[in-house]
Amino acid sequence: MTSITEPAVPAAEVPMNAADVAPSEAMLRAHEDRLRRRDSMLRIVVPAAIVIALLLAWEWMVRANNIPHYILPAPSLILRTLFDNWASLSSALWFTVKLTLLALAAAIVGGVLLAIAFALFKWVEIGLFPIAVILQVTPIIAIAPLILIYVSSTTAALLLCAWIVAFFPILSNTVVGLKSADSNLRDLFQLYKASPWQTFRYLLAPSALPYFMAGLKIAGGLSLIGAVVAEFTAGTAGKETGLASRILESSFRTEIPMMFAALLLVSLLGIVIFIVFAALSRVVLGHWHESEMRRER
Repeated sequence: MTSITEPAVPAAEVPMNAADVAPSEAMLRAHEDRLRRRDSMLRIVVPAAIVIALLLAWEWMVRANNIPHYILPAPSLILRTLFDNWASLSSALWFTVKLTLLALAAAIVGGVLLAIAFALFKWVEIGLFPIAVILQVTPIIAIAPLILIYVSSTTAALLLCAWIVAFFPILSNTVVGLKSADSNLRDLFQLYKASPWQTFRYLLAPSALPYFMAGLKIAGGLSLIGAVVAEFTAGTAGKETGLASRILESSFRTEIPMMFAALLLVSLLGIVIFIVFAALSRVVLGHWHESEMRRER
């Protein structure tokens, strides 16, 4: 008699539970954390490596060709000059920081308030927007001497020059943001008889916030540029002066390492301003707006 037996099922073909195959939530979160740390590390390491390589190449070129320091100083000499003259440069740096931040704060207040008026009242935009455009397209180096003549306080004149440069990006970006609110949502707010304050708070302001943050990052650097250019035009000297005055003084005395040290502080200040506002934009918009949301790549 022949017995018929069922073939044994290979162990590899035994189906597994879906819970065993699918990754757990903790595994997905750990994977996202690793990707985030890697992205953050790359954003720091790669630019730092490039900058260090350029500085080393600069140092080698100066030493290999015996270039005099009054033509092109080496990075090591610039750093030594920065430390040796820190007392003078730190006071100038603080003056430039105060001037830049005050001009930026005034630009934010004036630009946002005027942008709201533009969005709510058409006649205000028609009357004042051309004046804002004229101020923007006119080079600050051309009108700074007039401002220095008509404004008795030199500090106030420098502040006004820096404000003019930083004002327009805040104004134009905020106006575009306020006008970019979805028209269907506007109709919905009108249908439910929302008050003007409710419409502004819950529709117009969130719509304008990404544009405002973009304008803020632009205006931060422009306020520094306006402050430096205005001080170059003023040509002031003394204790209550900024980094631009230290650059001018060094050029008159042919102290090229000192010029590079002051220029290094200006560049570092601009980088810090951009990093701070970029981080602020990521904090404000990172959880809900596409421009700042992190994605896997």
